[in-house]
Amino acid sequence: MTPRDDAPAPLDPIPEPHTGLMGRFRNYFLTGLVVTGPIAITLYLVWWFVTWVDGVVRPFVPLAYRPETYLPYVIPGWGLIVAFFTLTLVGFLAANLIGRTLVDIGETFLGRIPAVRAIYRGLKQVFETLFSGKGSSFRKVGLVEFPSPGMWSIVLISQSPNEEVARSLPGQEEHVSVFLPCSPNPTTGFFFYVPKSKIVEVDMSTEDAATLIMSAGVVQPGSAPDPKKAAALAGMANAARIANASALQPQPAKVE
Repeated sequence: MTPRDDAPAPLDPIPEPHTGLMGRFRNYFLTGLVVTGPIAITLYLVWWFVTWVDGVVRPFVPLAYRPETYLPYVIPGWGLIVAFFTLTLVGFLAANLIGRTLVDIGETFLGRIPAVRAIYRGLKQVFETLFSGKGSSFRKVGLVEFPSPGMWSIVLISQSPNEEVARSLPGQEEHVSVFLPCSPNPTTGFFFYVPKSKIVEVDMSTEDAATLIMSAGVVQPGSAPDPKKAAALAGMANAARIANASALQPQPAKVE
C-alpha cells in the first residue's frame, strides 16, 4: 500500500543537542547530585534527630536496661523508642483523674513563679494549638504587600487576635495574625497583624509554601509537567495539524 500524495508529512523529530565528552560527564554529575542530594540530606537529618534523642534519653535509663550493656555496640534509636513509650505512658496517666490532679498541682506550682509562668503558659498554648488539632494553625497561605508597595510576600495565615489586641488595633476592620517566613529557613520570620482585606488568599498548601520559601523560588509548586498530560497535548496538537492539512488540500471532482 503506497502512501497518498496529499497525506500530511509526519512531524520531524526534535534533534538532540550535540554534547561533547565533558558535557556528558557534567550532565551525569548533575543528575547524580539531584538524585542523591535530597536522599542524603534527609537521611542525615533523620540520623541527627535520632542521635540527639538518644543522647538526651540515655542518661535517664538505668545502666542495667541499656542494650549496650549486653552488646558490644550501641543500638541507634533505642532512646527514641524509650521516649515514645514514656510520652505515651505520661499521656495515659494524664488522662486519668489522678493524673489530671497531679498536672493541675504542677501547673499551680509553676504559675506562682513569675519568670517561669509566662514561659510555661506560652509554650503550653503553642503545643496545644499545634498538636491538639482544634486550632487553625497555619492552614491557609496568603500574599501580603510587604516590604513595600508592589512587592508581595508569602505569609501563613493564623488565627484572629483576641479581644484585647483587637480593641487596641486602629480602625474598625477585622485583623488577622500572619507569620511571614524567611528564606531559606522558614522557621524564622516576622509575626504581625494585618487587615483581612489586605490579604490575598492563595490556593496552596503549607507544604508547597514551605518548599517555595526554602528553595527561594527555584522550585515552583505545580511547575513540573505531567508526562501523560504532555503526551496527550502533543497528540491533540498532531491531530489538529493533520486535520488542518487535510482541510487545505483541494478535493478531487466527482465524476459521474
